[in-house]
Amino acid sequence: MTEGNFVDYIKIYASSGKGGRGSAHLHREKYNAKGGPDGGDGGRGGHVILRGDKAMWTLFHLKFKRHFRAEHGGDGSSNRSTGKDGSDVIIPVPLGTIIRDADTDEILFEITDDQEDIILLEGGKGGRGNWHFKSSTNQTPRYAQPGIDGIEAWFRIELKILADVGLVGFPNAGKSTLLSVLTAAKPKIADYAFTTLKPNLGIVEYRNHQSFVMADIPGIIEGAAEGKGLGHYFLRHIERNSLLLFLIPADSDDIKKEYEILLNELKKHNPELLDKQRLLAISKADMLDDELKTEIAEELPEGVETLFISSVAQQGLMELKDKLWSFLN
Repeated sequence: MTEGNFVDYIKIYASSGKGGRGSAHLHREKYNAKGGPDGGDGGRGGHVILRGDKAMWTLFHLKFKRHFRAEHGGDGSSNRSTGKDGSDVIIPVPLGTIIRDADTDEILFEITDDQEDIILLEGGKGGRGNWHFKSSTNQTPRYAQPGIDGIEAWFRIELKILADVGLVGFPNAGKSTLLSVLTAAKPKIADYAFTTLKPNLGIVEYRNHQSFVMADIPGIIEGAAEGKGLGHYFLRHIERNSLLLFLIPADSDDIKKEYEILLNELKKHNPELLDKQRLLAISKADMLDDELKTEIAEELPEGVETLFISSVAQQGLMELKDKLWSFLN
């Protein structure tokens, strides 16, 4: 999915370098016309390496460069000189990146640590020079090994947002507004569905200079797990969150039903999501008086802690942060 500079899915082609040829050189000098074999080994072909970078948050840098070829290894030469190793190609990616085989869809690697290096494709080994093959019965071998070919393949690279708290809700539930109030993030906000077309990240400042990361995941609709709306693009981002904050507006027709639909979509996408801690916030609570809150509280879903908040009126936000922090720690 792409909006502006946010790219969280890309397909790339990668090719590692071929190993250099071994040398079949025989030593020659002025007073030694029949010296022995002294051919050096070929150099290793370059690797294709993925490197985690915590400063990155999108795959946008791969949008216009999708072909990566590492350098071939240099050939061996006389005096047992080994050829130069081919230069590696290093591809920086954000933390939370998953690499799949483009043909089989198999997950190959997952990058979650800063400066973590994973060799996507190994370069071919260099061939051995003829001095390796010298023996008592063959003192002047005139052959050497060729280098091993590099590997080429297509890969799918996907990004799953890393955050402590993931906001889950239907479109226009007030997730972007809450994120903008709790953090310095500036998501696009409007009163129509699917305003958010990309996950937004923000850092929530807490007491004593502590903080945690919150992600506004684009709205889920019923049927998202089957690919309806935009939900199937973004459900994978929720997998990375430690805690799920469900947001349902106070003017919803049926809060309990909305909550159950959201849970069902998560379950259909990945049943393990239901093992995560959950908190339910009823947004737009500034529209409610105490009597209405009491009525709504009697019909709220069981088994999940619930808070009433208002992002616009700044109601219940400190209590919400306290509750989120206690869950995370």
